[in-house]
Amino acid sequence: MIKRKSDREIEIMRSAGRIVAGALAMAREIAKENVSTEDLNTRLERYVLQKGGIPVFKGYRGYPKSICTSVNEEIVHGIPDQRKLRIGDILSVDIGVEFNKYVADAAITIPIGEISEEARSLLQVCEESLNKAIEKVSANNKLSEISRSIQEYVESKGLSVIRDYTGHGIGRQMHEDPQIPNFVSKELLRADEILLQGMALAIEPMICVGKYDTEVLKNKWTVVTKDRKLSAHFEHTVVVTENGAEILTI
Repeated sequence: MIKRKSDREIEIMRSAGRIVAGALAMAREIAKENVSTEDLNTRLERYVLQKGGIPVFKGYRGYPKSICTSVNEEIVHGIPDQRKLRIGDILSVDIGVEFNKYVADAAITIPIGEISEEARSLLQVCEESLNKAIEKVSANNKLSEISRSIQEYVESKGLSVIRDYTGHGIGRQMHEDPQIPNFVSKELLRADEILLQGMALAIEPMICVGKYDTEVLKNKWTVVTKDRKLSAHFEHTVVVTENGAEILTI
């Protein structure tokens, strides 16, 4: 069941979103060559706690860290560790924050130094697909139009959308209804939803250079492309308003 948020609830989610945005801005500053993903985790966790938030990923279904750090062919759920970033890597940082019992969630993919033209194009297309999807958020539009806009734009650039993982509703829980696939399927069209004012959505295109098939590494968390080609991930939490979308995580 999709839960529409009241003005009071949205105001709290704005506060959570500001903490998420601040943490990701910090990630852009400190994600450099020879910085470990564990160091990123430690510093972003400290920032969130100082701002009065709770890193909501930590402990979620047993996840051990406060952020997800997915490098190169890793799509989502990469676990921070002592591995150091290298020039040419692309790093996806995903973070969710609970504030006064409401959650906001966002992700970015960061280039580490000079990256290949292929990687640069991948990041540009992924971020732009998110922007185009947010433009489709308006009351009385169909949820499937968000999915369609991501799929059509990404595939027009010769890239693939990941199909095994989706965006989601968000609010008191990190994952609420509806699911928001990044592609259109018969199942989505059969269960299509009309967007209504007050719905809060975490829209998160995950795209890749090669085929969209995925697998999970032995740590039971990190999702990678099966062909080990590059992947990128951008995400914002938005709310449906009478005038379109309000982005809460900027």
